[in-house]
Amino acid sequence: MPRKRPTPWIHRWSRLIMAGLATVGAVVTAYLTYSKLTGNEAACPTKGCDIVLSSPYATVFGLPLALFGFLAYASMVVFAIAPLIFNSSKFSPLGNSSKPKQSADTLEKWTGLLLFLGSTAMMVFSFYLMYLLAFEIKVVCVYCVASAIFSITLFVLSLAGREWQDIGQLVFSGVLVALVVLIGTLGVYAGVNNPAIAESGAEQTTPGGFEVTTTSGEAEIALAKHLTQAGAVFYGAFWCPHCHDQKQLFGREAVQYVTYVECSNPDGQSQTSVCQENQIQSYPTWDLNGQKLTGTKTLEELSKLSGYPGPRNFQNVLEES
Repeated sequence: MPRKRPTPWIHRWSRLIMAGLATVGAVVTAYLTYSKLTGNEAACPTKGCDIVLSSPYATVFGLPLALFGFLAYASMVVFAIAPLIFNSSKFSPLGNSSKPKQSADTLEKWTGLLLFLGSTAMMVFSFYLMYLLAFEIKVVCVYCVASAIFSITLFVLSLAGREWQDIGQLVFSGVLVALVVLIGTLGVYAGVNNPAIAESGAEQTTPGGFEVTTTSGEAEIALAKHLTQAGAVFYGAFWCPHCHDQKQLFGREAVQYVTYVECSNPDGQSQTSVCQENQIQSYPTWDLNGQKLTGTKTLEELSKLSGYPGPRNFQNVLEES
């Protein structure tokens, strides 16, 4: 009788490794979702994470992109551990030992396919996000890069983690999913990348956004007037919490003197043509002395950058997150 070939270690451990990676990914994306919804700055060694979270690419269908990432990682955890839970229950004192082996094999097969298709979709989308980081937003986001590495690793493990019978069908399914994800992604972000699409549809009215609740001192008002005279332009979006922080620093009286350009259309996703033409990729962005300055700036920073000669006893400061 021929000896039974031992099961490769990668087949035994791939699902546990994938479940662990997907769990870490779910925790990271949950944290980014929380940061996006609350407006808190993400704990990141560079400013790139906050710039990405404030960019128009970080919102899909009015919801944080990170939320969809969380759902994807959570699904991968379920697909990875489902057969393990099923198999362990068969040997539990409370389990039903009469469960047919065929059911376990079927669950293993289908969850294996779902792991492959899910990781393929995540990897393709991650490649597109890496393109955006490198060529559109032009910043380094540690969390985004880590998520891309997780997606690629999950894809490799899904392939190597089991023995595939029909390679041709697997390749066909993978290519089909990749094309669907790529076309869908380009369609979702068409409004951001194409000014004509961004301007189509309803009236181009400026939404209200967050209410400015702070008051202005003489220094804030003087700086706001100076920035306008210097030709400084503040580009933002009504839904952007960091833009609201910037307005709060000026106060409701002074912010009226700031030259502000609303970049977001009422749908909260597409971008106006003026911001497209000025290559505004994240909010807030200051156009000052020919330079594009991203992120919330303190009034002291704006004073130095603009050569403001007036009083600097500013009364509004950024609250610590």
